Amino acid sequence: MKHVLERLFPAQFDNVYRGNRIALWLFYPLTAVTLWRSQHHMLAPDGGAQSIATIPLDNYADGAAATIIAIFAQWGLVQLLLGLLMLLAAFRYRSMVPLMWLIVLVEWAGRGLVGQFKPVETISTAPGQIGNLVVPIVALVMLVLALWPEKNSEA
Repeated sequence: MKHVLERLFPAQFDNVYRGNRIALWLFYPLTAVTLWRSQHHMLAPDGGAQSIATIPLDNYADGAAATIIAIFAQWGLVQLLLGLLMLLAAFRYRSMVPLMWLIVLVEWAGRGLVGQFKPVETISTAPGQIGNLVVPIVALVMLVLALWPEKNSEA
């Protein structure tokens, strides 16, 4: 257990990745997707609320639709910050990758759980709803792999 905690929260982050390479390789496209999602939520006219999440903004009063769009844009800023941390971990502090997989797991699973208690009206199944089912499972597997030292790594 101590070894796992030291890999999640090392005394000092460095650029040495000690886990299974699959978790590192999958971390790169996830980082790119996180950065893309962030800019889309911030810059798209509807914040992605209707065009991606299929929230029927046309059915809402203008003020309500504007509020939803603003919240999506603010969420995009949070995603940008997360994506930049992921980018930093991917290319400068690779020992952060296990911690970042834990954060991804908590963020996606948590959002899925919150959505169960506070559902959002959509016209069809949004990609985020599918992601809330798939990404936490993938993130859990990647977290385990990221904590699992490769045979030839410097542990």
